[in-house]
Amino acid sequence: MGDNFLAIDLGAESGRAIVGHLRSDVLTLHEVSRFPNEPVRWNGTLQWDILRLWLEVKRGLKTAAAEGRLTSVGVDAWGVDYALLGERGNLLENPYHYRDARNTGMMQAVFERVSREKLYAVTGIQFIQINTLYQLFAACRATPRLVEAAHSLLTIPDLFNYWLSGELASEYTVATTTQFVDATSRDWAKRLLAEIGLPTRLLTPIVQPGTLLGAVQPNVAEGASGVPVVVPASHDTASAVISACVGGRPSAFISSGTWSLLGTELPAPVLTPRARDFNFTNEGGAAGTIRLLKNIGGLWLLQACRRAWAEAGQSSEYLELLDAAADPTLAFRAFIDPDHSSFIDPVNMPAAIAAYCRHTRQSEPTTSAAVVRAILESLAFKYRMVLEALEDVTGAHFEEIRIVGGGSRNRLLNQFTANATGRPVTAGPVEATALGNIAMQMVATNAVSSLADARRVIERSFPVERFEPQDLERWDAEYPRVAEYMELTFA
Repeated sequence: MGDNFLAIDLGAESGRAIVGHLRSDVLTLHEVSRFPNEPVRWNGTLQWDILRLWLEVKRGLKTAAAEGRLTSVGVDAWGVDYALLGERGNLLENPYHYRDARNTGMMQAVFERVSREKLYAVTGIQFIQINTLYQLFAACRATPRLVEAAHSLLTIPDLFNYWLSGELASEYTVATTTQFVDATSRDWAKRLLAEIGLPTRLLTPIVQPGTLLGAVQPNVAEGASGVPVVVPASHDTASAVISACVGGRPSAFISSGTWSLLGTELPAPVLTPRARDFNFTNEGGAAGTIRLLKNIGGLWLLQACRRAWAEAGQSSEYLELLDAAADPTLAFRAFIDPDHSSFIDPVNMPAAIAAYCRHTRQSEPTTSAAVVRAILESLAFKYRMVLEALEDVTGAHFEEIRIVGGGSRNRLLNQFTANATGRPVTAGPVEATALGNIAMQMVATNAVSSLADARRVIERSFPVERFEPQDLERWDAEYPRVAEYMELTFA
């Protein structure tokens, strides 16, 4: 009858429970549940409603178990955010959101203790204020007694794995997003962290993707007790890349969603001064690989605009906005740097974009369609800039780009990416993260013999769409102007 693997995939905007059914080397997906993930503003802070997410995880697990026997379950989620647990494993406070204002200024404060050069030489992680290292440093300053009361620190997927199985562990791929891991030894960089002043006693043992952690504890979800809990590539991007790097072809990938993560898969980290100056990050991947990539603002810009328009009573339907933005008369009117600090967490994103255009002496986009067009064209040009930097750092030339994740459904952005970079774009699968999660479960339970076999199953089971570059001369002509507004070294 085949095997049923439950992927709990938690993103910064929404979560989902998806069952992958493997039969005769063909994988099909069935969405069990989908739910929003909205942070809560409380007492001047931005925090995650983590217990609401746990309730949804349990509901998804219960429903999936009721529909058929589960071979295993695995959790992936976004990186950098963390939870502090007390002496009995109790949650000490809601995890902070990576966009919380407490992170402001923390990078420079850390550099006063350890230089940028040393920090990068050890960890290979890009400098961005959302990293766990700066978040925990901020917590040690703002709430030292609470940190002192903590017995362990877990990333978000590790927290759910703990609640499912009762086992404390840190999965490697998501651990690397903390900037706590030595890129060469692939273990905690405890000496470096102690030099910064961070409490290394909170860290739990690192385990690799595909580890069988334990089993679902009794009373977690009806009908699911005893289901094996497999640690997949728990960072959602690491799981997505499993679905992106298929067929053994060297290629660049973009995991497209709230963030756009552009990079390539390598056997070892790149810790050169050039990689540091371009602010590339060396994050852990499955099967001993490294994901050399760069975070780009991504579709967060569009999501935040849609929210602002909806609150103002304006139309914010996704497909309608994209159809309107496809109007060729809107082309190349204004550009933004998707990673400018003013777009991290503005009160009103359309107003922030207008202010950026005024500051850079460009015409302000006056309609929602013009705003969307400016966002998508700017993202496509930023992809080109980062791709060229990636080629500079690696010495490779990438003939094509693979876009996976929810953003791969944005056909207008896919086409713009092909146009801006001059490279063919292959888009899909949409549920790349859940598929990568399931792939590691298949490996761990011996449903397939290797990760390469799991990737072949994914490639065989899910079609993709190809976009060829168009109107290259016009896009090339605009690129020098766009580059004036872009700051590549800012994450």
